[in-house]
Amino acid sequence: MVATALPFRADGTVDHDAYAEHVSWLIGNGCDGVVPNGSLGEYQTLTEEERARVVATAVAAAGSGARVMAGVSAYGSGEARRWADRAAGAGAGSVLLLPPNAYRADARAVRAHYAEVAGAGLPVVAYNNPVDTKVDLTPELLARLHADGSVVAVKEFSGDVRRAYEIAELAPGLDLLAGADDVLLELALAGAVGWIAGFPNALPRVCADLYRAALARDLRAALPLYRMLHPLLRWDSRTEFVQAIKLAMDVAGRPGGTSRPPRPPLDAAQEAAVRAATEKVLAEGLR
Repeated sequence: MVATALPFRADGTVDHDAYAEHVSWLIGNGCDGVVPNGSLGEYQTLTEEERARVVATAVAAAGSGARVMAGVSAYGSGEARRWADRAAGAGAGSVLLLPPNAYRADARAVRAHYAEVAGAGLPVVAYNNPVDTKVDLTPELLARLHADGSVVAVKEFSGDVRRAYEIAELAPGLDLLAGADDVLLELALAGAVGWIAGFPNALPRVCADLYRAALARDLRAALPLYRMLHPLLRWDSRTEFVQAIKLAMDVAGRPGGTSRPPRPPLDAAQEAAVRAATEKVLAEGLR
């Protein structure tokens, strides 16, 4: 599932036609589905109308709502629930939800938040990003959320691959999804069954090949690809991941473009590093 980047026109408005083409292109190049309105989709900067239309565009372009996992994160549980209701109405097959992050919510608040959004009736994938949200969905808390019937999976972005084993012990029915591009192989070997990915926006076919080899635990096929891609994949775990992935798209011939403020362009050193890593992959004939 590709956490989709969102194209903007020169005047800063969302280019929904370009987004529809991008979603179709990703699926046509081996990706299983898309995640609109995630962090990479810059959902925090969108108007209500833009955010709703992005989900509708993704569902139409994907050809099946089952291929769409709509991001529904919001500061308030009521707002997140409304976005989940709208995602269900638009035909999305599932939703991705951060914990409440306007403050450092405790376990009771986190459980109530996920229970409220699960009431929309769509499968909920928890998004654990304790670096940015300051709320950690620990293996113990994830097990409670799963036992509550509030979540079916977790996008694990802590970077700590050791958690995979504890999650499997405490909540064996909870699906583990690799949530950071640069730990895909490690989490796949530890039992992940999916990947919510960023860099397929630029290089879908090779990323799909890597993903399938990783889940098959075919190290002969996966490890060379992983080594080749890792200088790029690391950017998915950095603050500048949106700008880096959009630049990689530009270099690969896809419409990446600019990000909305407050995200600035990469500085000269960052831009040079992303360009060099992308060009090296492309020079190997990988797309």
